[in-house]
Amino acid sequence: MKKISSFCVDHTKLEKGMYLSRIDGDIKTYDIRMCKPNGGDYLDNPGMHTFEHLFATYARNSAFADEVIYVGPMGCRTGFYLLVRDLDEADAIRLVQDAMAFIASYEGEIPGNTVVECGNFLEHDLASAKKMGARMAKVLENWTPDRLQYA
Repeated sequence: MKKISSFCVDHTKLEKGMYLSRIDGDIKTYDIRMCKPNGGDYLDNPGMHTFEHLFATYARNSAFADEVIYVGPMGCRTGFYLLVRDLDEADAIRLVQDAMAFIASYEGEIPGNTVVECGNFLEHDLASAKKMGARMAKVLENWTPDRLQYA
């Protein structure tokens, strides 16, 4: 079988940050890398689950909601993917920066956290998700489009 493009990225060179990982027609996939790959520090499942609920809810309610295709976790637990259509790179960065600030300061009920709305509604950790958002907000504080390319 043909090797998929995400397996062609040299993960030994990746650092925390936001990267444009692929362009498929008018859809851009961003790699929101929150942990250094194979660094021994990974996103915990309950926190990552809550982070996903908050990130997706924020993105789909933002000024860029119509451009958001998908927000979801990486299986390796080192970050998230953001897929967008017709959104320029500076706006994609701003969306992610604003989402991180939203997550870091979030108070209240976790969106979509009921037995009816979620397939694993008992496994959430808001405190952990808030820490993830705060750490990533610092990483992306001065991020610019010229930094979106993998090293």
